[in-house]
This record gives sequence, structure tokens and C-alpha cells, in this order.
Amino acid sequence: MNGLSKALMVIGGIIFLIGLLMPLLHLGKLPGDILIKKGSTTFYFPVVTSIVVSIILSLILYFIGRFR
Repeated sequence: MNGLSKALMVIGGIIFLIGLLMPLLHLGKLPGDILIKKGSTTFYFPVVTSIVVSIILSLILYFIGRFR
């Protein structure tokens, strides 16, 4: 396999693991996430959840690059 296919497989595995862990970690309803309800319309913007996921992904990719 070439480098691109390996990278895509690693990224896919990371996304899969995050999807498995999301219900267990209760990500998505953290304090700081914006939730606006007006009538029958709901707007949800996960600010803090995005930051947490970004930090976790950065650490995972850092360690993968470090030990490769």
C-alpha cells in the first residue's frame, strides 16, 4: 500500500473510534455549546464540543506521527 491509502485507513479508523466513544463520553451536550429554541425551530452550535474533539484529534495524530 502507498502512503495515501494508509493515511486514509488511519483517518477512517480514528473517525470510527470517535463514533464509538461519543455515546460513552457524552460529547455534544457540554456547557458552552449554544442551543437556541424559538417556536418550532432549534439551532444547535457545539462550540466547546468542537474544541474538545479538535484537541483529541490533534493529540492522536501527534502521537501517530511521533511513533511512526
